[in-house]
Amino acid sequence: MKRGIKRYSLGIILSAGILAAFLFVAVFAGSVAPHDPEKANLGDRLQEPSREYPLGTDHLGRCILSRIIFGTRISLSVGLLVVSTSLAFGMTIGTISGYYGGLLDEAIMRIVDTFLAFPGLLLALGISGLFGAGFTNMVIALIVVEWTGYARLARSSVIDVKEHDYVTASRGLGAKDSHIIIQHILPNIISPLIVMATIGMGYAILASAGLSFLGFGVQSPTPEWGSMLTDGRLYIRSAPHIMIFPGLAIMLAVLAFNYLGDALRDALDPKKSRASEM
Repeated sequence: MKRGIKRYSLGIILSAGILAAFLFVAVFAGSVAPHDPEKANLGDRLQEPSREYPLGTDHLGRCILSRIIFGTRISLSVGLLVVSTSLAFGMTIGTISGYYGGLLDEAIMRIVDTFLAFPGLLLALGISGLFGAGFTNMVIALIVVEWTGYARLARSSVIDVKEHDYVTASRGLGAKDSHIIIQHILPNIISPLIVMATIGMGYAILASAGLSFLGFGVQSPTPEWGSMLTDGRLYIRSAPHIMIFPGLAIMLAVLAFNYLGDALRDALDPKKSRASEM
C-alpha cells in the first residue's frame, strides 16, 4: 500500500511541479520574459542560443524564450476555457440523459453520435474555417468537439450510480430529482470526469497548437506555440531551434497533463488502490 501511495504521490508531484512552472511563467510573463515577444530586430535574426537570447531568435529577430513564455498564457487559457466549458456542458447533458433515460436519452445520444461521427480535429478545422481564424473561434471549435466525450462518460456513470440502493431509498423517501442528482449522483461520478478533464487539458493544448500551425488559430505576431512552429518551418535546416523549443514546450505540457491524469486515475480508482495494497 505504501509503495502504491508513493507512486501516485510522485506522479502527481512531478506533473504538478511542471504545470506549476508553466502557470508561474504565464502569470508573471511580463516580469520573467527577458525581451518584448513581439518586437522585431532584423539585426539579430536567426541567432543561435546565447546569453542574451537563451533560446535564440526567430526569422524576425524576436526572442524565442520570451515568445514561448507569453505563448504559455494563450495555451493554458485555451485549455482552461475549453475543458471547463466542455466539462460543465457535457456533464449536465450527460447527467440529464442518463438519469431520465427514455426518448430524451435516445435523442441526446443521437446528437452526440452525430458529432462523434466526425474526426475531432477535422470538425474543429471545419468550424474554424467557417467562422475564421482567431482565439475565440478556435476555443468555440474545440468546445464543440470536446463536450461529447464528457457527456458520454457522465451518462454511463449516471446509469450505473442511479441503480444503487441509496439512490433508490432516497427516491422512495420522496426526494426530488434535483436533490438526488446533486446529493447522490454528481459526487459519485465526478472522479472519472476530473481525470478526463485533466487529460483533456493536454489534448486542448495540442489541438490548439495544431489549429494555429495550420493557420486556423491564433495568428502571428501574437506569440503562440503552434504559430511559432509555422514561423519556423521554412528554417528547419538552417535554424532548427526556431521549431525545436516551441515543440518541446508543447510536448512537456501535454505529457505533464497526461501523466497527472494517469496518476489521478490510479489514485481515485478504488480497484487499483486495493490491488496496490496486495
